[in-house]
Formats: sequence, C-alpha cells, structure tokens
Amino acid sequence: MSKLHANCGAVLKLAALLVFSAALVPAQSPESEACSNNICRLVEHGRSTDLHFPDFVDFRSRLVAFYAPAYSPAWLTDNGLTPQAFAMIALLKASELKGLKPEDYNADLWDVQVAHLDRSQFDVCLTVSLMRYLADLHFGKANPGFFHLDPKYKDFDIPNFLRLKLMNSADPEAIIAAEVEPPYAGYKRTQKVLADYLVKARAPETKLSDVVATVEPGSPYAEVQILSQRLEQLGDLSAPVNETEYRGALVDAVKHFQSCHGLEPDGRLGKATIEQLNVPLSQRVVQLRLSLERWRWVPHYFPHPPIVVNIPEFTLRTLDSNYETDLEMKVVVGSSYENQTPVFSADLGYITFRPYWNVPRSILENEMLTKLDQDRSYLATHRYQLVNLSEKIIPTPNGLTDAMIKGLSNGRYRIRQMPGPDNALGLVRFGIPNEHNVYLHDTPSQTLFSKARRDFSHGCVRVEHPVQLAEWSLRGTDSWTQPKIRAAMHGLKTFQVNLNNPIPVLLVYATAVVLRNGEVHFASDIYLQDALLENRLAQGYPSRTTE
Repeated sequence: MSKLHANCGAVLKLAALLVFSAALVPAQSPESEACSNNICRLVEHGRSTDLHFPDFVDFRSRLVAFYAPAYSPAWLTDNGLTPQAFAMIALLKASELKGLKPEDYNADLWDVQVAHLDRSQFDVCLTVSLMRYLADLHFGKANPGFFHLDPKYKDFDIPNFLRLKLMNSADPEAIIAAEVEPPYAGYKRTQKVLADYLVKARAPETKLSDVVATVEPGSPYAEVQILSQRLEQLGDLSAPVNETEYRGALVDAVKHFQSCHGLEPDGRLGKATIEQLNVPLSQRVVQLRLSLERWRWVPHYFPHPPIVVNIPEFTLRTLDSNYETDLEMKVVVGSSYENQTPVFSADLGYITFRPYWNVPRSILENEMLTKLDQDRSYLATHRYQLVNLSEKIIPTPNGLTDAMIKGLSNGRYRIRQMPGPDNALGLVRFGIPNEHNVYLHDTPSQTLFSKARRDFSHGCVRVEHPVQLAEWSLRGTDSWTQPKIRAAMHGLKTFQVNLNNPIPVLLVYATAVVLRNGEVHFASDIYLQDALLENRLAQGYPSRTTE
C-alpha cells in the first residue's frame, strides 16, 4: 500500500483542493422539480449502462443528498479530473487488497471512461462506485443483519462523509481506514495476510500425490522435496531441506501446518493432511476475503468486551478492552448434518450453577421416546424427572405408565435431567437468551475436546474451561473467585447469578483467522457457509436496501 500512498500523494500535488460549493445546502429530491441538467436526470433515472452493475436506485436518495441542489460535478473541473478523483480511482483499483472485487467499482474501466464518457456520466458513475465501495467497507456487501448490538451501527452518512471528509482529503485511504472500516486489529491483520497470499497465489504451486498409506515420521518418502517446497511456500518451513526420508524439520513443519489447519498435529502424512496441503492458494485467498466480509458485519463498538465463538474453528475467545484475545478455549458445536449452531448475537445476562437440563422437544421425539417406551425405568436410572408444564414433578415410583408416555408424546409432560456431574449441561450454564434456544455450557463429555474436529452437539456450545469462563464473566460481581465458583458448581443447590453488566456474545463463522502473532489459521467449511456467501457476493448490485 506504500506505493499507492506515493502515487496518490504525487497526484494530489498537481492541483488545488476542490471546495464543494453546495456542501451545506439541504438536499431536495430531483422529482420535486424539473431536472435542469444531466447529473440530475441521471440521478433521477437511477441507472447507467456505463457501470458493470447499471442499477443504482438503492443509492438514489444518497446521490440526491450528495448532489442537490446544484447537481454540479464533484470530481471534475474545467481542466479535467480533480486530484481527489485520481486518488479515489486509485483506491477503487486497489480494492482487492481490502478483500473486495475491483470490478464491482468499475476499476477496470476508469482509464477508458476518463477519455470517453461525458462529464455528467463520468461524475455520477464515480460517485456511485465510491458510495458502493464505502458501504461495502463499512457494512459488508452481503450483510445478513445478524448483529445489532451497536445502536449507532447504521448511522453512517455516506453523502456527508464523501463530501466533507474525502473530497478535500490529502490522504483518503487513511481516513477510510480510520473512520469507515472495522476498528479491530484482527481485521487489519487479515488484510495484511490477504496481501501476502495474493502475491503467493500468483506463483506456480507444487502438488503432492495422494498417499495409499499414511507416511509415518522417519519413513522413506519419494516426494520429500516437493513437500519441502510446499511447506516453504506456505511459510511453515523456513528453508528447504535435503532429505530422502520424512523426518526432522519436515515433521515439525507438518505439525505446525496441521495445527494451523484444524488437523491433529501428529506429524503423520495421511489423506486429510495431503488434501489440505494441496488446497490452492487461490482458495485461501477466497477464505481470507470472506473472513474480511464477515468482519464488516460486526458492530464497530461494544458496551463491554465480548465473548466470541468461531464455529468452524471450534474456538471461544474472550476479548479485552482493545478487542484482543484475553482468554481462549476449545468448544464443541452443533453437528454439521442436523444440528448446526446458528450465527447470532445475544447478551450473557446470568450464570446458573448446577443447572437442570430441560430436554428439548426435538430430542425427546427423535431420540428418547422409543427408549422410554422400551425401558420404563429409564428416567430413574439416568436421573431424569417427569414434570408438567408448571414444572411440578410427576412421581414415577414404578416407572412410566402408558398414560405418562402418551402425555410426553402430546406435550402435556416434559423431561428434565437432575443437576450433577452427569448432567448434559455439566455443572454450569451461561445464559444467553435467544430465539434459537442455544447457550454455552459445561459438559461431562470432556474427551471430545481432544479431537481436532468438534461438531458433536445438538446446537448448543460446550466450553472446555467453564470455571475460567465463569470467573472472567463474573469479574466485578461479588468477588466470584475460582474457589467460590468451584464450590458453587460442586455444592448442593441450583442457583442463578445475575451479571451486573450483560456481556455481548457473538457466535460467528469464519474459516480464516489471523492471530496476534500474525499466524493464520484456516478451518474447514463444516456447514458449507463459505460457498453460500461467495455466491451471494457474486450477485452484484443492488445488494442491500438503503432507501
């Protein structure tokens, strides 16, 4: 980006800065009076075939606010383009470095259009492209509206920002980075890694042959040199090795690669490791682009540092006041086949120690009713209780009766599991009320955390270290130290602790994450969400409702 800065700076010295004469005049709709010039007519029409995506009716009101009442050119003088116009075009051409597609903003056509378009067409097309660019950087191009924690999130006045901040700016790139894009260090690190991978993806790539049997460390391996080249290209190996066997630095490099790609870091060259090594770098570029897009869906401000669960990475992180990782742990998420954990945001408002587990209706119908019918003592042997809709316990001293089974089938009764170490929620539940009935909780199934791929739940999120998460969440709430938390978890009573300040919780989906040390982790697209998002981004404009 330093070259872009230099080019923009040289251009900006060519002419005086433009002062937009109508900057503070209230906007009027072009329909309110007859359009007197071409710019007004173009804005009213809301379409130009000189754009890759001609329809811009979704930005028409913003264009009115930008141009009215004079509807004079913003990027042209009698002597040609303003220095800011050149700088803006340079940014659009470099939008690939932001994870965007330059053709979305006519970047491949500006050199031709400068010479051939009439003044009005050029000015409006450039403004439309800039507004699309700013909106995409701020909101994301395909924002589904999952996160609404920041009440000021949508208060981005693009016409005023364009007019007052960029039209006379000597460094528009810096202003956009500071005031438009997400303020998070992780977002900036992802951009930096993307720039590196864009360069790597242009170079020839080596490919390893499929293996019939797993190659163990210390074994002969015919493609040692190809493996060495690939690991060096990916950054896992600092220098090539001259070996005939698979051992030493190569094994260490493979272990590092595996740990960064959601694989068991055992150093063994099996089918899954070879497949990941052979993923084209162009696909890694796509993952990084999609990660930047998802970053833009996140609000730019939180009232308190959030808890973030990245679903395909199977990782939970709590953030500090600088939005860097404070606490990190493994999680188990919903099965990729039937019980996918949804993406959403909620507030952690309370923590329940020694919780009951109210068996969801779907689990009762799909998994338990047959067991209960076959084994009428199942509830007692597994520490479940039969309750009515008012939570009143229905005694079952002799096991379930036919009437009780029928009551469960028709919804008259429910089942809940009693508190204790064998409870499906473990000894602590983190309450995040939401429409999906998904929450964070402890689990008695600790062995699942040792697996690299951890999508085994019915949709809720099982956390590896509930004591540490509870301590972090209860900071400032009646001195809840680890000993006090452990005592509550292993006590005799079920009780709830309300947080003084609710904590934002984000369940997100990103298959590329760049850590504070610059290391990038790629995850498998377990729910096939990357492909859906990539298709959505390819649909062009209009891409959102802005009127």
